[in-house]
Amino acid sequence: MSILGLKKKLPKTFKVKVSTMDAEMEFSCEVKWKGKDLFDLVCRTIGLRETWFFGLRYTVKDTYAWLKPDKRVLDQEVPKDSPITFHFLAKFFPEKVEDELVQEITQHLFFLQVKKQILDEEIFCSPEASVLLASYAVQAKYGDYDPNFHKPGFLAQDELLPKRVLMQYQMTPDMWEEKITAWYAEHRNITRDEAEMEYLKIAQDLEMYGVSYFSITQNKRDTELLLGVDAQGLHIYSPNNKLSPNKSFPWSGIRNISYSEKEFTIKPLDKKTEVFKFYSSQLRVNKLLCIGNHDLFMRRRKVDSIEVQQMKAQAKEEKARKKVERQILAREKQMREEAERAKEDMERRLFQLQDEARMANEALNSIHALRLPELDPVSLTYRSPSLQLRSEETADLLAEKAQIAEEEAKLLAHKAAEAEQDRQRLEVTALKTKEEKRLMEQKMREAEQLAVKLVEQSERRLKEADHLKQDLNEAKDAERRAKQKLLEITKTTYPLLAAYSSPPPPTGPENPDLALDMGGSIRMDFKDSDMKRLSMEIERERLEYMEKSKHLQDQLKELKSEIESLKLEEQQQAGIYSLRSYAEPPYIPHSNRNSAYMAQMAFYEEV
Repeated sequence: MSILGLKKKLPKTFKVKVSTMDAEMEFSCEVKWKGKDLFDLVCRTIGLRETWFFGLRYTVKDTYAWLKPDKRVLDQEVPKDSPITFHFLAKFFPEKVEDELVQEITQHLFFLQVKKQILDEEIFCSPEASVLLASYAVQAKYGDYDPNFHKPGFLAQDELLPKRVLMQYQMTPDMWEEKITAWYAEHRNITRDEAEMEYLKIAQDLEMYGVSYFSITQNKRDTELLLGVDAQGLHIYSPNNKLSPNKSFPWSGIRNISYSEKEFTIKPLDKKTEVFKFYSSQLRVNKLLCIGNHDLFMRRRKVDSIEVQQMKAQAKEEKARKKVERQILAREKQMREEAERAKEDMERRLFQLQDEARMANEALNSIHALRLPELDPVSLTYRSPSLQLRSEETADLLAEKAQIAEEEAKLLAHKAAEAEQDRQRLEVTALKTKEEKRLMEQKMREAEQLAVKLVEQSERRLKEADHLKQDLNEAKDAERRAKQKLLEITKTTYPLLAAYSSPPPPTGPENPDLALDMGGSIRMDFKDSDMKRLSMEIERERLEYMEKSKHLQDQLKELKSEIESLKLEEQQQAGIYSLRSYAEPPYIPHSNRNSAYMAQMAFYEEV
């Protein structure tokens, strides 16, 4: 058996477990994968496009580190466990959540992470703000408050307040629940996304929000300090006070930041201000966070990229569509409740009339039973004619009243049946609306996937066009060099031929064609050998470039036809939806969603 046969084969893949704030995922990764490959896979899996806020964090030697995107995963100091555990967390925080967080998944991940940091007391929060934040968290989880459904004790299993707040006041869990419910009842008609955004808008004003703290020493005198890095800049804190910084360096006021081994130097923009130096054992993490936060700070001051503008436009259209759908559902719900109340009133009125009719019939039957002939055969006495006349009139009146009551009962029963039919029709309409909503969401996801494919194909086509231009320029340069070389060879060859051959015949006005023939023959020899081959190469390059350009144009036409078909389907769906929703203003389908795609297609055609 050979030595190669005894050699143990190395595995080609390794297992990875990634934990987000609300889920866990396992992947099988290739050995050659870099950190960016794993990070992109996680983002695609959860449908995240605002990737610049997040990172993969792992624990090493009782501290944490972030996975580097440009280095292989197994070449970093990751744990040697199987599977390797990573935490998908927000690495950088926005300055204004309502302006920078576009996707709902991004808002949800930030909400869960900030909520956990507040409950774990990593972010200090006052008791009053904690109760208000807890009410928005309950609204995001349970929806609108309903006293018939949300009975006392329904929050007993939820962790909503930090332990510090619970221990600070002598209050029972029921008292805390009562306070939270009082705020919770005021958040009616707020959706989950809106409640989470309100939670983040309050949390971003807290002093410790989005700040990463690191232990540092100043001037090698072992003066213990804390360095805070956030979206605003760099801050220096005392170890026992993380709320108020001793000194702050905003990003706009920093001229330069230098790193040297364990030394960290901050040079303010104002040259009169003293340079601040400190030492840290976590210099690498500090450097990455400083660079990342400063890059985002500069990015916020620039015009949004096409991708961000497209995401914001889609998010705006999606919010408008959901708002219209919520209004339609609320209106249908109100109509259904009104129909049910009308049905109950009619049923109650029907039962009342039926009771009156039954009582009238019983009275009429009793009168008929008491009605006697003029001559009583037993006592042989006569009844009073006036008494007999009154009895007959009462009987007729009661009979007429019973008939009217029966007619009213039939009319109310008919109205109740019509109300029941209206209620059933509203239920069918609501089901159809939900189905149409699901179809529209599916088409939106397909359109987003198509947009991603278009971006990828456009980038690939741009690269191919650049390569073709580069090849064409190289071919032109080669042709120019070949012509120059040909001229040089021609110039050097003709004198040599003239020196080593017999004296040439006289050239001049007597025999002018001889020199032309000799020079022309030499030039023709070189054109036949070199120029022919060079022209063939140039022609082949030109044909390949034309073929690739034609292929690119065909793909652009196919993509344009697919977008037109999507627009036509959305218009048809909108037409069907407008026919089904009665007593409603016509709902305009948001076909503007394809405007970004058409603008992008126009850009591709220009390329």
